[in-house]
Amino acid sequence: MAFRGPKAWLWRWRRNPLKRRIDAVEAWVVLGAWMVTLATGVLAGLTATGSVEHGLARERAEWRQVVALVTQKAPGTAPGPASGHSARASGEQVWGKVRWTAPDGTGHTGQVRVDPGSAAGTAVTVWTDPHGELVTAPPTASQARLRASLIGVLVGLSAAAVPFLGGRVLCGRIERRRLAQWDMEWARFGPYWGRKTS
Repeated sequence: MAFRGPKAWLWRWRRNPLKRRIDAVEAWVVLGAWMVTLATGVLAGLTATGSVEHGLARERAEWRQVVALVTQKAPGTAPGPASGHSARASGEQVWGKVRWTAPDGTGHTGQVRVDPGSAAGTAVTVWTDPHGELVTAPPTASQARLRASLIGVLVGLSAAAVPFLGGRVLCGRIERRRLAQWDMEWARFGPYWGRKTS
């Protein structure tokens, strides 16, 4: 890369008798790349954020809690009163088979986390989608905002990287071309520098 001296703001736009056409082209490429990078990142990030927020709001509106019944005794043993704490308090749960009825009246079965040793017929609360299939609990409004914001930032940065890298590649090609032009001019005028005029 050519030596440019101390950093000067807007140096690409200043009038200079040594400024060449390729320098003006580079200035416009840099400006265009930054504008496209900024616009792409912001638009992609806002679009992704809105889409994720809308999807999570729809999940909160459509997903429902349903009471399911354990169909067979869950593995493990339920802690007794002598143990001083319950499995639920300690967070230890096991997979157990349950059945529930969907809003359309069809029966469904599946596996969910239940307390160890839960007897057949024990009621547990599960979340289902409009088709009656098991889903995880939907995020709260604040969790949805945080998740949507993080995804929006990641999508915005990823989208902005494309025009940014494209601009950097184009500027690199311009720089190589400028150096090649300097080499040609140096080869043409360099030998005259050592000559004496009569």
